[in-house]
Amino acid sequence: MGKNAVKMAAVRIAVFSDVHANLPALEAVLEFVEGLVLDHVLCLGDLVGYGPHPREVIALVREKNIPCVLGGTDVRVIFPVPGPKKSPETEAALAWTREQLGEEEKAFLRSLPPMRKLQTPFGRAKAFHGRPDDPEARFPLYESEAELRPVLESLRASLVLTGGGHVPVFRSLTRGYLLDPGSVGLTLGGEPGADLAVLTVSPEEVRSRIYKIPYDYAQTAFDIQAWGLPERIAEVVRTGRPLPPQD
Repeated sequence: MGKNAVKMAAVRIAVFSDVHANLPALEAVLEFVEGLVLDHVLCLGDLVGYGPHPREVIALVREKNIPCVLGGTDVRVIFPVPGPKKSPETEAALAWTREQLGEEEKAFLRSLPPMRKLQTPFGRAKAFHGRPDDPEARFPLYESEAELRPVLESLRASLVLTGGGHVPVFRSLTRGYLLDPGSVGLTLGGEPGADLAVLTVSPEEVRSRIYKIPYDYAQTAFDIQAWGLPERIAEVVRTGRPLPPQD
């Protein structure tokens, strides 16, 4: 049990990430979540970018009052980011998203914190996108426990929730647990659909169940094409698989 654990009853936490402006996927996940008995719902960022429904996704998250953190693609949309550009397709999608969002929606994204903390029966949970100091980076989910130990010690958390990988990952370690719930709107796990993780957290352990929620991905792909967004994004939505880089 984590050293910060307190005597609490088990809690259930729904965690999702990387919506990427895919409204049908988000609607399907939230409808599914409403049928569960939960204590908390968390979104780990990347509400916008790539997909065709940025305004609608922000409006729905605000309507449902879902706690979110700031994602890497959100950062690219609302802040000038120094350094190398992304691929031409990514830059085109980000530029289109900026044009679609009004000042109120951009202000909402700017208001999102880079990290959220939650006290659970197992100990402190910390939720962020990528790494705590860089939402565009990737958390080292696949490194050995020895390599991860100093990272976890620096976070002082028994449960680390991170987004950005687009593939669900849950790891049980000697000193705690790691979760990337995958992606709601742009999954890369090899099967179309929206990823969702539901955690059951007790004083003794954390258990995870990963769901693949079906939704009308053909509608999202159609909307991507209708708005003139890159066809390769529509193909990822349809297949759930990453595409090889273009020559």
